Amino acid sequence: MEQSSLERTIHRIPASRSNVASNKTRLHGRQRVAAYCRVSTDSEEQINSYTAQKAYYTQKIEESPDWELAGIFADEGITGTSMKKRKEFNRMITACKRGGIDLILTKSLSRFARNTVDCLETVRMLKARGIGVIFEKENINTLTESSEFLITLFSGFAQAESESLSSNIQLGIRMAMKEGKVNFHYRSMLGYQRGADGKPEIVPEEAEVVRRIFRRYLEGCSEGQIQRELTQDWIATAKGVKAWSHQIVHNILTNEKYAGDALLQKTFTTDCISKKVKKNTGELPQYYIKDNHPAIIPRDIYQRVQEEMARRTSKRKILQKSGKTEQGKYSAKYALSERLVCGECGSPYKRCTWARNGVKRIVWRCVSRLEFGKKYCHNSPSMAEDKLHTAILTVLNRVVEASDGLQDELAETLRMVCTPEGDGNNLMELERNMEALTTRQNTLLDQVLAHMDDLTLTEQLKALLEEKQHLQTRIDAAKKEAANRINEDSRMAELAAYLEEHLSGFQQYDDGIVRQLVERITVVDAETIRIKFRYSDVESEQAMC
Repeated sequence: MEQSSLERTIHRIPASRSNVASNKTRLHGRQRVAAYCRVSTDSEEQINSYTAQKAYYTQKIEESPDWELAGIFADEGITGTSMKKRKEFNRMITACKRGGIDLILTKSLSRFARNTVDCLETVRMLKARGIGVIFEKENINTLTESSEFLITLFSGFAQAESESLSSNIQLGIRMAMKEGKVNFHYRSMLGYQRGADGKPEIVPEEAEVVRRIFRRYLEGCSEGQIQRELTQDWIATAKGVKAWSHQIVHNILTNEKYAGDALLQKTFTTDCISKKVKKNTGELPQYYIKDNHPAIIPRDIYQRVQEEMARRTSKRKILQKSGKTEQGKYSAKYALSERLVCGECGSPYKRCTWARNGVKRIVWRCVSRLEFGKKYCHNSPSMAEDKLHTAILTVLNRVVEASDGLQDELAETLRMVCTPEGDGNNLMELERNMEALTTRQNTLLDQVLAHMDDLTLTEQLKALLEEKQHLQTRIDAAKKEAANRINEDSRMAELAAYLEEHLSGFQQYDDGIVRQLVERITVVDAETIRIKFRYSDVESEQAMC
């Protein structure tokens, strides 16, 4: 059976709807046109440009019979490399998604975006909704076929321009750092303001707040406690906000500028597109400027705060295999949390509440004993808090009264700390030796240059350089030792002064007093504790009553 041949035919079905943009024009009578303008800095010149752009687009849209003004969106003083911080730009895009805009006018691609990827993604998203973008400078309408190629080309140029500009700016900043030029951020710097000469000057009222923060921290308060105190007292931050945060307090305590110094290039920007800021951990050189401006906090006090902060941030770990407990995390609430340790296993003690027959009792117990029972710590006793406080108070008063010579021992320790050991590392003597070696080096160098073939002179010069290097190591060590001695001197003098102020003794137990005077309290047994005082080798045992 023969198959009948079929003839294929094609019928054209005409379009019944226009494109989205045309449909909107027909529905509304006129296209809703918005304009976007931006300036990169907040300088007076750029602000004038910014105002002129707004006026230009307002007039341009209102004069066109086919256009209706849908809004002028303008970002001032915002970089164009990223869209995340451009509030007006993002508000415009939201209006587009909600159907409130049919067309966007902007001066150039560099005003719209300097990031090629962001630019293309935005243009494609808008085009999918029938919304065009007209770039006046490049004469590009994104609804035309060749627009994407041109956008890619010109946007790439804009991004390269931005990268080049950013590189030049970063180079200028780093050269300024190398020369020791410090950029002060007065808006976020409590205690300082720009003086009449352009240099930082201290604001007395704000400086007192800074001193209070450092003082309270050394008295044993945590950053959280200081934060709450300042907030409760309605004290304003550098930005005028009367609500403090833990981070603000931390930033003040760790800012070397309050000691009169400045550390430059703590962070750096990885690239101009992502704007990612990375902490400088050695990738780039840093510059420490000493005595750059008037200090609010003495340098030794600032250093003590850093040491105390390092001590407090040590973590408590219960090692499951060994049962040993590392230095406990600082607890600002109770002074004994960081000082009371087990004499058997060395673990810290923990405050516990016992309740028997409706009666509550506060005791302190070994952490290792609590966690593992008698496996690693066999004989650590539980210590009643009231008896602990009484015993500690007894020892403190005994020191003050000097009834057993402890105060004299403290004074002797102070004298030992302040007196040079005389071991040949006298700094002045070492520096004189270095000067003599330098003179010899210069003479020998002249001889080497005059007799290049004399290998003996070359060997002498090499040996001299090695001797200088060894001597420099001794000088550095001597300087460090001298600095430590001065620091210890300050601490011991403070301790002696504190004892002098309390010659009449302490009337009741106080955590602040313990933090000031006591370094460690060891539980020897159920009947005895041993107290070691700060900045000294003085220890005293006390029976529990």
